Amino acid sequence: MTSPAERKYRVATAFQRRVGNPLLRRMPFQTLLETTGRVSGLPRTTPVGGRRVGDTFWLVSEFGERSQYVRNIKADPRVRVRIRGRWHTGTAHLVPDDDPVARLRSLPRLNSAAVRAIGAELLTVRVDLDG
Repeated sequence: MTSPAERKYRVATAFQRRVGNPLLRRMPFQTLLETTGRVSGLPRTTPVGGRRVGDTFWLVSEFGERSQYVRNIKADPRVRVRIRGRWHTGTAHLVPDDDPVARLRSLPRLNSAAVRAIGAELLTVRVDLDG
């Protein structure tokens, strides 16, 4: 029997894969995270919510290390982030010691509310942007 958390994960990821991500990727000012596929080696683009603070971009993964982009980051931390329509390169770091609930309070409200509603295994991700 499938646990409620597992059902929530499956429903959310199926929706994101088929509806949410394809639509959001097309929006010109949606923040995007581009990782390198750990198996294919191809660029993988995921809409994210987060905030730039100086030369750092912060976000919270709603499914922690189960998120495909987090698994890609673990294999290759070099990423690109599109912020306000402009691409920036950087290095992503998983920050398990950070308090993701507190971090969400400092990030955009709409996305933070969605992450809290959907998420089960929150994980903070920090991207150190290049120059």
